Amino acid sequence: MGDNKEQNTTNINWYPGHMAKTKRLIKEKINLVDIVIHVIDSRIPKSSFIPDIDDFTFKKKKILLMSKYDLCDKEMTNKWKKFYENKGYQVILSDINNSKIKSEIVDKVEYLMKEENDKRKKRGLLPKKARVMIVGVSNVGKSTLINKLVNKKVLEVGNKPGVTKSLNTVKINDKIDLIDTPGVLWPKIEDGEIALNLACMTIIKEEVLPLDEVAIYILEKLNLLYKDKLKKEFGLDSFSKDNIVEQYAQISKYKKIPLKNGEVDYDKLNLIIVNSIKNQSLKGITFDIL
Repeated sequence: MGDNKEQNTTNINWYPGHMAKTKRLIKEKINLVDIVIHVIDSRIPKSSFIPDIDDFTFKKKKILLMSKYDLCDKEMTNKWKKFYENKGYQVILSDINNSKIKSEIVDKVEYLMKEENDKRKKRGLLPKKARVMIVGVSNVGKSTLINKLVNKKVLEVGNKPGVTKSLNTVKINDKIDLIDTPGVLWPKIEDGEIALNLACMTIIKEEVLPLDEVAIYILEKLNLLYKDKLKKEFGLDSFSKDNIVEQYAQISKYKKIPLKNGEVDYDKLNLIIVNSIKNQSLKGITFDIL
């Protein structure tokens, strides 16, 4: 799956200074933290998982929150849920508008704190207030999650990477304080398919990879996994780069995109293909296959 050699040669160095600073800040604060909530995108449960998370959060207890569950292919994402549960994670599936997310997280936090608080109770001490840190790559829904947890808008939310720039502590209730962090990415993405998956979901900035490369990748993924969505969204029965000129002309006609100087407007078409995921006209997809 996705064994295209061109995909696997993609090698990205993309590590803005604020991300290096984030890892340093997390390491400085981690001793104050009891539980880490690692947020990943349900549509790319492998690609959005921070591979070196244990290096900077150490052995802290972790909850894995799979966000944007309403936008994914639930059958495939549920396989990933079981995969991570088998690795010992407490996993929560969260829709963008999940009204129950606060109670689910509070329950998981209390469960993970139970052993320590039982010991404190035997010693005559009050339960410890849990300090929870939220960590994840950019644009997986961390700020949206925090706003739901505190029942008001306390953090700026944007459908672009890197809105949050510093550590913020937010009181959730009398039992939990939450520490938000900016998005974290690893310095070098050597797997081309992971890089393209991150670009599809606007987790790495659009200018990092050529737009046409991302657009073609989306069409190839739909051809491989979701031919029904390829037909519905772009009017194609199948897609192959061997017939790309003819097929782009077909998509252009299907989408009623005006010609530019008598020719297909490739730039506009690539943007429409990539934005179909961002604007959620293309959903029910999971691009990481287990």
